[in-house]
Amino acid sequence: MKRWAKVTLSIASLFIVLGVGYGVYLYKSIESTAESIYEPRDPIPAVTNIDGGQQTDTDAVSEKIADQEPFSVLLLGVDERANDVGRSDTMVVLTVNPAKHSILMFNIPRDTRTEIIGRGTEDKINHAYAFGGVNMSVQTVENFLGSPIDYYVKVNMEGFTSIIDLLGGVKVDNPFEFTIDGELFNKGPIQLTGEEALLFSRMRYDDPRGDLGRNARQREIIQELMNNALQVSSVAKIQNILGEVGNNVKTDITFDEMKQFIKDYRSDLKNIETIEIQGHGQRINGIYYYIVDEQERERAQNLMKEHLQRVDTP
Repeated sequence: MKRWAKVTLSIASLFIVLGVGYGVYLYKSIESTAESIYEPRDPIPAVTNIDGGQQTDTDAVSEKIADQEPFSVLLLGVDERANDVGRSDTMVVLTVNPAKHSILMFNIPRDTRTEIIGRGTEDKINHAYAFGGVNMSVQTVENFLGSPIDYYVKVNMEGFTSIIDLLGGVKVDNPFEFTIDGELFNKGPIQLTGEEALLFSRMRYDDPRGDLGRNARQREIIQELMNNALQVSSVAKIQNILGEVGNNVKTDITFDEMKQFIKDYRSDLKNIETIEIQGHGQRINGIYYYIVDEQERERAQNLMKEHLQRVDTP
């Protein structure tokens, strides 16, 4: 073999070895981040839901992703500041059904008046996090929806802006022009940085649809983020994103489940159906609440249960 050919093969072999080695390192970095953000919920005894069914212990749902069964996720966007336990500023429920190749996504308006499980009182649903953290939030949402929540993902909203920036920002279609905190958001398609996306998702007082308009903007940003995340190919960018995720995210989804989700559910992220929970504002003892009547609550419950139904293949 000619000398130049040997040199070429040696260099190629070196790059292959380095590439494999870096791939292993990156895999280990992802695994390490997944382990650092893993935070299981405290086991709870089975309780009776409002529909008469039994709500199961969290251990009973841990195989749903592995078995490619429909499952539900509660996304909590939390404001956590120094010397403050924080509140869940955003509550988004996603149900994923691989057989239907679709995801159903909807917000629970933060001011929704409902029973706070574990306190025996009625209050704004987002206060459950301040009273009892993730556990109380999940149990309160389960009671409100009449169905178990299989997994949760908690995101620190302030720190989440850097993740948006690392993913290249988000592009949204703004239905009307508005200004918040001195920042102008023009009507039509606009590209947002992380800080801008946070402002865009929080504005509600100048929105003619109030909290519903705010919720719709939040869902749009989440959809864009999921799409952008699937297109990341730069290993340097992946490492930076991992660092931010490790600092700002907690979940009870394991690393193995994450790998399984990417492998088997990835295409489902492109088919997202959104709904809104309708209600009306009302002041009770001087405090503003969002009131969801029983009929609307049952509609949301039924849509969720219908989407989570298994589809038997022939």
